[in-house]
Amino acid sequence: MFERSRKGEHALLIQPHSGGLAEDVLEEFADLARSAGASVAATLTARIDRPNPATLIGSGKLEEVKAAAEATGADLILVNHPLSPVQERNLERALQRRVVDRTGLILDIFAQRARSHEGKLQVELAQLKHLATRLVRGWTHLERQRGGSIGLRGPGETQLETDRRLLQKRLEQLQKRLEKVEVQHTQMRRARVRSELPRVALVGYTNAGKSTLFNALTGADAYAADQLFATLDPTVRRISLPGGSVVLADTVGFVRDLPHELVAAFRSTLSEAREADLLLHVVDAADPLREERIAQVDSVLSEVGAGELPQLLVFNKIDRIERAEPRHDHAAAAADEPGHRERVWLSARDGRGLELLQAALAQRLDLQRATGELRLPPAAGRLRAQLHALGAVRSEQADEDGWLLQLDLPRGEAERLAAREGGEPLRALLPPPAPEDWETDAGR
Repeated sequence: MFERSRKGEHALLIQPHSGGLAEDVLEEFADLARSAGASVAATLTARIDRPNPATLIGSGKLEEVKAAAEATGADLILVNHPLSPVQERNLERALQRRVVDRTGLILDIFAQRARSHEGKLQVELAQLKHLATRLVRGWTHLERQRGGSIGLRGPGETQLETDRRLLQKRLEQLQKRLEKVEVQHTQMRRARVRSELPRVALVGYTNAGKSTLFNALTGADAYAADQLFATLDPTVRRISLPGGSVVLADTVGFVRDLPHELVAAFRSTLSEAREADLLLHVVDAADPLREERIAQVDSVLSEVGAGELPQLLVFNKIDRIERAEPRHDHAAAAADEPGHRERVWLSARDGRGLELLQAALAQRLDLQRATGELRLPPAAGRLRAQLHALGAVRSEQADEDGWLLQLDLPRGEAERLAAREGGEPLRALLPPPAPEDWETDAGR
């Protein structure tokens, strides 16, 4: 019986396929391995027209993998395909090395990247659920029985049964703790909704430059690196745009064939995308497969319930394209139909084109301002203090009737204050609602 090793940093990669394998698939899988901290010893492809239920790959390819692992000194086998517990166990027994499938590899990266309390809980929960189906004869010590001392004699409980029971208990504890954290985050998101500030979420294929763009727009110092899944935990900041303020959220990057069981592992960051008013879909402009990447991100967004949200395509990294200049391609009438989305070309690294993005955001979010003269009675001292705190007062004159203020503030802030007790005088400054599109009216 194979005793599982805890080592495993020198990896042999196996890429199963059914024909027509694209080179970028191999490159992305190698990047995933390196992001997890492994060095790539070699890569083998395995054509599979009919998967072997016992080992996924055929016996001939299995011998080839074993020979390659011995020749390269690889102590870890990474398979770019989901493996059943039986397949993983049989491969480990045949190869005498630790075997990890695509899901286990991404979970390992998530475990390294998670920084927040919620993120760590979510990753541990996903890892334990993945492990629960694999606690079957993979480790020889799990067959040993407890017992043999006073009060514990008899058939006893096997180590495997004990581990399963403890694992189930830990799963229940994590689920309860996550539910409490989710309640807190839901309350925080509701508070942002009540503030009536528009919400924008950065989404895109992993390593497209989302965190770099987030830092450029907000002046924050969110972690950004040239690696897959550099960002796992959501980061939220308020930014000022021409005409008003918005809430901007950075989210985890997506990859092709994202395992469904991993969606729960970053539920909090995906909720930022689902609840956004606008998605900034960041694309690596220098990627020759950028159109394919766009389609893959759209597919994942549909899976998590954000496929119908309006998008603004942001083509980042134009500094890597010769003679490329920042530009804003305005949308056609059907702004969010495939192929007709509004596009902004920029470089988050050197700042070129950021002002175009800010203007496009203000236009798409309809950031209007409330301006004009406002007379406040002496009893409205609280409203006056709130307006000063927002920096909305341009000038002020005081007399026996109260204050005469010249105001300039975002429409959202004015509506929020007007909805509060004592804020009614602000309603006179609110811009009238935009007229409905005549084509929409004609179709009714």
